[in-house]
Amino acid sequence: MDRKEQAAELFRRGFVCSQAVFAAYAEPLGLAAEDALRIGAPFGSGIGRMGHVCGAVTGACMVIGMAHGSADPDDRSARERVYAMSQRLAEAFEANHGTIMCRELIGCDLRDPEQREAARSSGLFDNVCTGLVRDAAEILETLLAGESGSKDS
Repeated sequence: MDRKEQAAELFRRGFVCSQAVFAAYAEPLGLAAEDALRIGAPFGSGIGRMGHVCGAVTGACMVIGMAHGSADPDDRSARERVYAMSQRLAEAFEANHGTIMCRELIGCDLRDPEQREAARSSGLFDNVCTGLVRDAAEILETLLAGESGSKDS
C-alpha cells in the first residue's frame, strides 16, 4: 500500500485527518508512527474542530517540516524552503478544492454537536474527507519528489 492509501486507510480507521497524513509519512523521516499520531491529534477538523486549516493540509505541512525543517534557528534557507513548500501545498490544495479551510470544505461547523452528528450520519467524513486526505498526500508526494531532485537549486 502506498503512503497516500495508507493515509486514507488511517483516516477510515478513525484517526483524524492530520494524524492520518502525518503518521503515513513519519517513519521514513525518523519519527515513530505512534508519536506522529499523538502529535497530529489536536490538528484534526481544522484544529480542534474549529474549522480552520484542513487537518490533512496541516498534517502534510508537518511532514514537510520533518523532511526539510531545521532545528537551527539561523538556518534561513531551511526556513524559506519549508515556507515555500507549505505555500505550494496550500495553493495546490486550494486550486483543487477552492479553499484550505475545513469549515468551507465540509460545509458545517464541527463545534456544534448536532452538525457534527449530522456530518457523521450522512457519511460526510467518508465521502469528502477521505478524498481530501488522499489529495493532500498526493500533493505532498509531488512536492517531496520535486524537492529531492532539486536540493541544490
